[in-house]
Amino acid sequence: MSGEAGRPDLPDGPDNCQEALDKRRLAEETRNERKVWYFLGYFLFGIHVVAFVMIYAVTHAPNK
Repeated sequence: MSGEAGRPDLPDGPDNCQEALDKRRLAEETRNERKVWYFLGYFLFGIHVVAFVMIYAVTHAPNK
């Protein structure tokens, strides 16, 4: 019997296995890269929120 279960068009062998491994690795790398960009976006957004709160606090502080 050739191929995976339900896939007689795919040949058995190391080439097919390596292709599947490469595709899985590429998909995981894409997911990880997307997570990094989301983390960077949230981090930069958070830094700006903190900066605006600090600016508000300084400009509205009572004068001595």
